[in-house]
Amino acid sequence: MRVESEEILQGTVSAVIFQNQENGYTVLRLNCETGETVTVVGVIPMSVVGERLLITGKWTNHPSHGRQFEAEFLERLMPESEREILAYLSSRTLKGVGEKIAERIVTAFGRRSLDVIEMEPERLAEIPGISLRKAKEISEAFHQQIGIRRLMEFLSAHGLPAALSVRLYRFYGTEAEELLQDNPYLLADPLFGAEFAAVDRFAIDLGMAGDDPRRIEAGILFELTHNLNNGHTFLPKNKLCAATMELLDLEQECVLGAMTRLLESGRIEQDVVAGLTACYLPELYEAETYCSARLAAMAAAEMEAPRNMEPLIRQIQQQTNIQYAPAQVDAMRQAVRHQVLIITGGPGTGKTTTLGGVLQMFDLLGLKTQLAAPTGRAAKRLSELTGRDASTIHRLLEVQFSEENGEMCFAHDEDEPLKADAMILDETSMVDVLLMRSLLLALQPKCRLILVGDPDQLPSVGPGNLFSDLIRSGRIATVRLTEIFRQAQESLIVMNAHAVNRGELPILHMKNKDFFFLKRTSPQQTVETIRDLCSQRLPQNMGISADEIQVLSPTRRHDTGTKNLNKVLQNALNPHMPGKNEKVFGDYIFREGDRVMQIRNNYDIVWKRVGGLGAGTGIFNGDIGRITSLDFSEETVTIIFDDREAVYGFDMLNELEPAYAMTVHKSQGSEYRAVVLAASQGSPLLLTRSILYTAITRARELLVVVGDENVLAYMTNNNHHSRRYSGLKLRLEQE
Repeated sequence: MRVESEEILQGTVSAVIFQNQENGYTVLRLNCETGETVTVVGVIPMSVVGERLLITGKWTNHPSHGRQFEAEFLERLMPESEREILAYLSSRTLKGVGEKIAERIVTAFGRRSLDVIEMEPERLAEIPGISLRKAKEISEAFHQQIGIRRLMEFLSAHGLPAALSVRLYRFYGTEAEELLQDNPYLLADPLFGAEFAAVDRFAIDLGMAGDDPRRIEAGILFELTHNLNNGHTFLPKNKLCAATMELLDLEQECVLGAMTRLLESGRIEQDVVAGLTACYLPELYEAETYCSARLAAMAAAEMEAPRNMEPLIRQIQQQTNIQYAPAQVDAMRQAVRHQVLIITGGPGTGKTTTLGGVLQMFDLLGLKTQLAAPTGRAAKRLSELTGRDASTIHRLLEVQFSEENGEMCFAHDEDEPLKADAMILDETSMVDVLLMRSLLLALQPKCRLILVGDPDQLPSVGPGNLFSDLIRSGRIATVRLTEIFRQAQESLIVMNAHAVNRGELPILHMKNKDFFFLKRTSPQQTVETIRDLCSQRLPQNMGISADEIQVLSPTRRHDTGTKNLNKVLQNALNPHMPGKNEKVFGDYIFREGDRVMQIRNNYDIVWKRVGGLGAGTGIFNGDIGRITSLDFSEETVTIIFDDREAVYGFDMLNELEPAYAMTVHKSQGSEYRAVVLAASQGSPLLLTRSILYTAITRARELLVVVGDENVLAYMTNNNHHSRRYSGLKLRLEQE
């Protein structure tokens, strides 16, 4: 590509050919004042037809697209002529203003149209079809757009993603740029999702010294926050210090001084755990200490058992026509005698049957029992298996806005506890220490708690190793279900899951109705076979629709990772068609009809019940939905999650991913009629026994493994578990 000398162009945007809303990269056509129309490329966020630009850059010759102007710096000049203003407003750059309204505004106010919108919005109400309320909304949209654009240009000039500006503006409004100038490390808050290295370069660009206290404190807090993603509730002080020194390229003395300041100001907490000086974020320290104290107190509580418990057990067996195994009967007795009880077991060991017995017992004792699970899919499955209503923990606790601190919080806590005498929590291995604290806070002092799960599955995505810590502490009464029942022994899914758990290679070549292995030696063959299974073979040969199939992979990367699989499956199952709206955002195309997944908790999203009364807030990490419509005039995406309909703005698409394929981690707590597992490429840290075991146990009726049996052998033998720094087990032992 040949580059020419730097020049300055001035002109009006006549067409926006491409625009990436994540990073602001744009390809547009510019009508220059010289009369020439040229192609301009570069970071020009939120560019619209009709606006005037003053661009500094260089001419380049692209091998495919020919001569184009590469923008390096730009200045926005608002449209001046009536024609430019009409084009600008007609481009739907302002919410609520289309071609007809734009024409009326320009007819009424001519070249002063934008001044009226900005400074005299009430005059818009003089135009037929524009109410005073709509006039104010148009003006607010104009001010917001100008503010976001300026913020985008400020961030883009320093190499930061343009998409950050929307979140920043939503949080700080017109003060965002000024606040960032004062402390650029505000961007390091997880709320904004900016990479620390990029924020650090930004701060240095703005003139911040390498040893500025704000920089060092932000680096320490970043290391603690970042390591929550690795499951750690704390970091040893020496490791935290070393990591921060490497991150910021500073001496130990500077970092230790900043740690002292953070400790004195209450922004970090310090304690001794197993001889280590442990550094916590305050919310993690409070969560861990509260959980250990509350659960230890519950474990020590003596619950009064009825004298007729054995006759009650016989009555339950007669009513259900089930002859419970000794361990299942023991679980029913223990659930009555203890305030907190753990029930564990692998697939086919009768956890669901045991839960049914415990529920029957609580009913006979007159206890009001609430069922809960960490995710919507897990709660739905629990409800189907027990025939009782079950809820996610988040919805059970009810998200609400706190007028006290302006943040989202749970409505139920120690001041407003749940009206339940007993709580049964399924898939406890998925629950992190923060969520467990919130649940415990909402339980009445004498409420019973039954924790159910499989300790051999993957630990929670969030911080801590809660379920394993509770079991290993020995402080909580535990019933282990180990007997595989006869009916379950007929399932190769169940038997292979237990084989893998023992470190034995699963049976791959036995003809069976529920487990199949399709050997494919290359990643490309693996991807093609998975595509054909989902689009043709399983729907046509086994009557399993594509909606009932979930593709899993240990990894996001590589050809057989979820990122590539989602693109391949989208093209096969929901291809581009005329009349079907789609939106390019970041690495993905979001299309009407797509299956999508929410990838972070968002307590602010408003939803309403489909076809009925009721509404609420909050869509959570792992929730699966389907895009029903894309509205370009309103810049919104409508998604139905089970029976809830939510509307997203285009700027919120970074919270969604396609869900035709998902990682095994994301599938935790869910069960699917059919699972197709890609067993091919991946990091040794992801090709582990626990990931293979978890993947196998996600399938209810059918599991098809596609790939290399050597990879399956490696996963079976690789019993690696990443160490998580957690003090819960030790605290429970010491309570």
